Amino acid sequence: MPELPDVTIYIEALAPRIIGSTLKHIRVRGPALLRSVEPPIDAVDGLAVRTVERLGKRIVIGLEGNLFLVIHLMIAGRLRWFDPAPAPQDSKIEQARFTFDAGFLIITEAGSKKRASLHIVAGRAAIEAHSPGGLEVLTASLDDFTQRLASRNHTLKRALTDPHLFSGIGNAYSDEILHAARLSPLRLTNQINPDEAARLFEATRSTLLLWTDRLRADFNMDRALSRGEHRGRFPGPGEITAFRDGFAVHGRYAKPCPVCATPVQRIVYAENECNYCPRCQTEGRLLADRSLSRLLKKDWPRTIEALEDSRPT
Repeated sequence: MPELPDVTIYIEALAPRIIGSTLKHIRVRGPALLRSVEPPIDAVDGLAVRTVERLGKRIVIGLEGNLFLVIHLMIAGRLRWFDPAPAPQDSKIEQARFTFDAGFLIITEAGSKKRASLHIVAGRAAIEAHSPGGLEVLTASLDDFTQRLASRNHTLKRALTDPHLFSGIGNAYSDEILHAARLSPLRLTNQINPDEAARLFEATRSTLLLWTDRLRADFNMDRALSRGEHRGRFPGPGEITAFRDGFAVHGRYAKPCPVCATPVQRIVYAENECNYCPRCQTEGRLLADRSLSRLLKKDWPRTIEALEDSRPT
């Protein structure tokens, strides 16, 4: 799922392309995409774009007449941009096509589970109804962060990824944040002392800012601005991803931690997995995997040393 750095890059790529442009028409192909009926979809035809904003992991396009498009890409949704001519060919994974006088914006969604959504709403109050209410860490104080962290007793992994607690953080960047903070993903929030909370706050901010800046560089946005140009390269369909070169632990199971070279470990659950370094984050302990540890029972290695000893030489 695109998270705060990814959504920020989408917005910074979209804004110079469509602000001031006219939305001529929206064609929805995915029957599950459009989740609202009032205002009707044709109410936005011919309206000029005024704003492009982020709301958590959502993209909000503001139109004249106080109407807004609220786009949530969920896990597999992605955006593609095409200049006005020639018109892009239809694709099996195309869910919606927004025709602007400046070009075409396409929502695609791969896979059989169609979870991406589009809402058309009237007024700012209607936008807020789509906000989960998570804290914006990049503009929050340490006190705000600490209070929000302590408001519910969750594991740190769950707390960081709960959109009602913190805005824009998902599975990938939470792994990177916890590694940078040297904290176990399964530590409970009510066990965190003030020094650890401050460390987590700084790690959250620095990780999100670091990757936002790296993505800006990848898409030549900073270079374009330095040359006086109005836009960089629009992200391609495979370039907004949860697996990036340069990540410390996320998606790097069994690969060496960049800090201590210990093999990265994981906890698999539902459709996700949590990646961590046992030496940097859990004092050498292996966290129990809900499936594999139950299967192995007493044979489950509880430390990184036991894991290494169990491997054939």
